[in-house]
Amino acid sequence: MEERIQKILSGAGVCSRRRAEEYLTDGRVRVNGRVAALGEKADPQRDRIEVDGVALSQPRRHTYLMLHKPRGYVTTLSDEKGRKTVAQLVESCGVRVWPVGRLDMDSEGLLLLTDDGDLTHKLTHPSHEIPKEYHVRVNGEVDAALPILSKPMVVDGEDMAADQVEPLGPHRLKIVIHQGKNRQVRRMCAAAGLTVTRLVRVREGNLRLGTLQRGTWRHLTCQEVQELLHEICK
Repeated sequence: MEERIQKILSGAGVCSRRRAEEYLTDGRVRVNGRVAALGEKADPQRDRIEVDGVALSQPRRHTYLMLHKPRGYVTTLSDEKGRKTVAQLVESCGVRVWPVGRLDMDSEGLLLLTDDGDLTHKLTHPSHEIPKEYHVRVNGEVDAALPILSKPMVVDGEDMAADQVEPLGPHRLKIVIHQGKNRQVRRMCAAAGLTVTRLVRVREGNLRLGTLQRGTWRHLTCQEVQELLHEICK
């Protein structure tokens, strides 16, 4: 089946779609011996696709990882400031993977990484509304903040809402959201008069962090991948 070449390169784990577009613009991609143009389509099963003279291998199985991200790591593959990145934590997986979505440097918990470009796009697209559960430790008047957090609010001009807010104990909250706006949980808590001292993502869709140790990773099981695909196809 024909697909846009940048999608094929991304799906094969060669590079991101944006980088693939740059490769095409720079004339680094050939299809059946001729330079391919941006926007052109090809069939990876039928056509010979080369990047810098190296033939693209046949489609392979994708890699899906769950990482327990610790605090102090940025969710990126490289950092111009020299900070520690999540890519360093998963180097031993043997393939190039990238993070799905964001988890800020001061936050920890469940982070998905993959080399599946299509899945990344679907999971990060707002229309799929994948729920994410956070356990949050806070300072402040929790009883007064609960009614505020439980209703839609406008923070810095953005509409925000939690799907679920529950107390877990003294100064601890369970907050479930699906919007995924930048630092959303922290910003909502601040708007309700709370200061977040620890934030851990424990669930994304049907995937749970469980007992995975901080700073370690594991492959998703086949069942977990299928459940994730089912979640985004609802």
